Amino acid sequence: MKYPKEYLDEIKTRLKVSTVVSKTVNLKKRGKEFIGLSPFKTEKTPSFTVNDEKGFYHCFSTSEHGNIFDFLMKTQNLKFGEAVKTLANLAGMRPYTFSIQDEEREKKWQEYVSIYNKYVQFYHEKLLKNEKASVARDYLKKRNLSKEVVKKFKIGYVEKNTNFFEKLKKDFNEKVLIESGLFYLDDKKNIYVERFRERIIFPINSIAGQPIGLGGRTIRENNYLAKYINSPETQFFKKGSNLYNLDLARKLSNKIDQVYLVEGYMDVIGLSKNGIDNVVANLGTSLTDKQILILNQFFEDIIICFDGDESGYKAALRAAENSIKELKPEKKISFLFLTNNEDPDSFVNKNGKDYFIDFTKQNKISIHQFIFDHYKNQTENNPSSMAIFEKTLRSTANTIKDQFIKKYILEYFLKKISSLTPYINNNKRQFFTKKTKSLKSTQKYFNESKSISLIEIKEFSLLYLILNNLEIFQENIHLIEKIKLFTNENKLVFNAILSKLKNGDKFVVNDLSIDNQLIDKIFKFASIKHILNNYQNNHDKIFDLLEEITRDLKNYELEFRIEELESKFAKDLSESTFNEIRELKKLQNIN
Repeated sequence: MKYPKEYLDEIKTRLKVSTVVSKTVNLKKRGKEFIGLSPFKTEKTPSFTVNDEKGFYHCFSTSEHGNIFDFLMKTQNLKFGEAVKTLANLAGMRPYTFSIQDEEREKKWQEYVSIYNKYVQFYHEKLLKNEKASVARDYLKKRNLSKEVVKKFKIGYVEKNTNFFEKLKKDFNEKVLIESGLFYLDDKKNIYVERFRERIIFPINSIAGQPIGLGGRTIRENNYLAKYINSPETQFFKKGSNLYNLDLARKLSNKIDQVYLVEGYMDVIGLSKNGIDNVVANLGTSLTDKQILILNQFFEDIIICFDGDESGYKAALRAAENSIKELKPEKKISFLFLTNNEDPDSFVNKNGKDYFIDFTKQNKISIHQFIFDHYKNQTENNPSSMAIFEKTLRSTANTIKDQFIKKYILEYFLKKISSLTPYINNNKRQFFTKKTKSLKSTQKYFNESKSISLIEIKEFSLLYLILNNLEIFQENIHLIEKIKLFTNENKLVFNAILSKLKNGDKFVVNDLSIDNQLIDKIFKFASIKHILNNYQNNHDKIFDLLEEITRDLKNYELEFRIEELESKFAKDLSESTFNEIRELKKLQNIN
């Protein structure tokens, strides 16, 4: 018996190839791909690549190639059915047992999706073309939603007096239509009524892109109708297990490590139309463990950005207390609070994409810092209040499932509490009382360093080494004049130094016609500076350091070229390309 194609596709959709492979192979990210040692052959140099975007792995040393099912079958000697069951469990999906119940469920699922597809398509076209929908189109124009955005999110509008139920009855029975949640029986009139009448509708898709629920916003001005409603929960739609726009946002996870989690449909659409597509929304309920686990499958950093008002703050606090338990060493959860009671939609429309991203970099705070700061602000300066404060933080830390993260979050909390009670902790461990950089200073350094690539830091070290030993390199200019740098700013500095050295004149750093900010950056972030301090005027050590840096820069160039060729090979599988990759890897080993 065959598994339904939709079932297998959803497993592949939920699981990145790198997620599956990394459980047995130590992978290192390189560009868009991951590399590691082949699981099919003993080797010292990595020849095994994983491409999440294209959904396959490839081993250059053995020519093994395939998807996540192939990988489990070949590395764990499993049959196809066993591999499917293992991966379905990893993806958090129900097992498929080919029982009568499974077959019935599959049939119901096909009917359910078909109803929603017809419903979404019908009212989407009505919004675009029907004269009666002009009031909805006018509302969307006021919200600055273009026709392209409406089409992208397949937004629709359900008129007041419509009879689509009768049309659907030609293809589906009444019971199935009622179970979809799109209609309900008006007992007084004994007719079936559209749940979303007089509302703009936002399709909520499954992770694979099939519509499974709706959000609806009224455009009537009244006090007795809820502004937003969602589809009721059904056999195939659970609010706490789904996220709006996840089907589109997840496709960016191969390029972007972070995702914004917002509260509303319009927040998602507002960010998206301003060029920020890595965004999802929870569906009018408190953030659930399931939603965090789903996002963790695709993204490294979840940035929770709820409305800037009091209710948004309370929702953020509930999200923090509920989601910290799912924190993992390789994952981050951060919070972003907007100014002046704004929501993400209004904030990005007013300030634009670049400002929003810069604002995020400067103002997002970690989940543990947010929780600490919140409860600290509730604390009074007395023993009872401080005891409750510490007890609350210890309880919060103890909810964390990962033991390593639990240990360090608890230590973070206790250090911070210790700084508030210095006299009590005078005789405690030294790290509780040692002087550290101010939080703002540390945060600023961290934010700056995050945007600096490894190759920039390596180039900073080269420039720092030369700038602190100008006389030595003026006498040995042949050692550095053919070194290749890769970043434009550092090339500028390097060429200016070379020009001065070749002139043969004595000079100091301040004589260079270079922006001081570039020089400051080099002296601030060069990783070599602490090593060099121990070897002042030691020519042999300085030349050793130069040789080491030069070798790393050459290897970077080789890696870059290998990455280009491997991407090419993934498309053309050319033998000449493969041979070129092999030769470059030999050079890598020599270096």
